[in-house]
Amino acid sequence: MAVPGQGFEPATGDGPPAAPGGRREAELRTAYEGLLQIRRVVGGPAGAGVPAPWEVRQLPRAVALVLEAAGIVPSALDAQGRRTRNGYRVAAGAGPGRAEVTWLGPPGGGAAGEEQERLAACAAVLERLGWVCLLYRGPRGRRFLEVEPPGGPGGRVPGSG
Repeated sequence: MAVPGQGFEPATGDGPPAAPGGRREAELRTAYEGLLQIRRVVGGPAGAGVPAPWEVRQLPRAVALVLEAAGIVPSALDAQGRRTRNGYRVAAGAGPGRAEVTWLGPPGGGAAGEEQERLAACAAVLERLGWVCLLYRGPRGRRFLEVEPPGGPGGRVPGSG
């Protein structure tokens, strides 16, 4: 995958809305197909069904790529850092080898009411690709997904050593 600022960067939900259009969609499709190809090459018998070692090392980025490729809408920020759209946000998790997915939106935008259904949809997409997703309640009762590789944060995935 590309170095930040060089090439395709999946939407994490902490940036401006992506401009609609064919170029981003084509880059997203190429990046996602690359992820699946890497999985097939290094995954052994499990093939594309388990995360590749680079995904585990760059977990929030890999999770964001999968969610965006699945057509799930990311949250977005305006130039002042205010949320402008309901959607997923992917960030590093509380511990190493974990990512956290939340469902956020602008004040009064209804994100809290959508989060259980939307996070369940995110989990379904991620679990089909071999990630382990656990739903928790955080501060103020808001739900979030903790995402980790099979076998836990220190778990071994095929091709990792």
